[in-house]
Amino acid sequence: MKLSARARLPVKSYYRIHNVTLPTPDGTTQIDHIFVSRFGIFVVETKNMRGWIFGRENQAQWTQTLYKKSFKFQNPLRQNYKHVKALESLLDVPPKVIHSVVVFVGNSTFKSPVPANVTKGRGYIAYIRSFSEPVLSESQVEYVVSKIKTGRLKPTRDTDRQHVQRLKRRENPLAERKCPKCGSIMVLRTAKRGASVGNEFWGCSAYPKCRVVQSR
Repeated sequence: MKLSARARLPVKSYYRIHNVTLPTPDGTTQIDHIFVSRFGIFVVETKNMRGWIFGRENQAQWTQTLYKKSFKFQNPLRQNYKHVKALESLLDVPPKVIHSVVVFVGNSTFKSPVPANVTKGRGYIAYIRSFSEPVLSESQVEYVVSKIKTGRLKPTRDTDRQHVQRLKRRENPLAERKCPKCGSIMVLRTAKRGASVGNEFWGCSAYPKCRVVQSR
């Protein structure tokens, strides 16, 4: 989804990279936009939605109300968290210089308090520009841009298609999963103790030799 940032984010200060697909242990993750500058690295998730938007920072799902009907969707902050972590694993920079930004475009209205990094329209520009202290050198900015370009999958239709297929497999509870560490089959299990008791998770079938777990 395109964003208009040319008016207030100078091209010479903010390098733009769009539609970035990165490999992850369970497949791939796709980042809408990345802005790289001396003031930080900004990972932007866009949502084209209408109607009223209800949701709080720590809720797993938010709600869209449109024409008296309600629809649930994943908390975009949680969705973008995975994007941020994927970028962290690719880049050799302090995690504190990478910032998550969510942008709602379209005719929507927030009906719940949202944090500063959840914005509407061009509001994301003001948020990004609020970071005015340099945290990266020019050479570090060049390194980050180069690393993203070489670490991303080719921005092609085939890459997009395969990413969508992986998403569908992850969403299907009956789809076969393989352990990202040892290649064994992942098995759906239920936590029997601790704070997560009763919650389902994916565990490696080679346990206890391999202790990899993934959230459902």
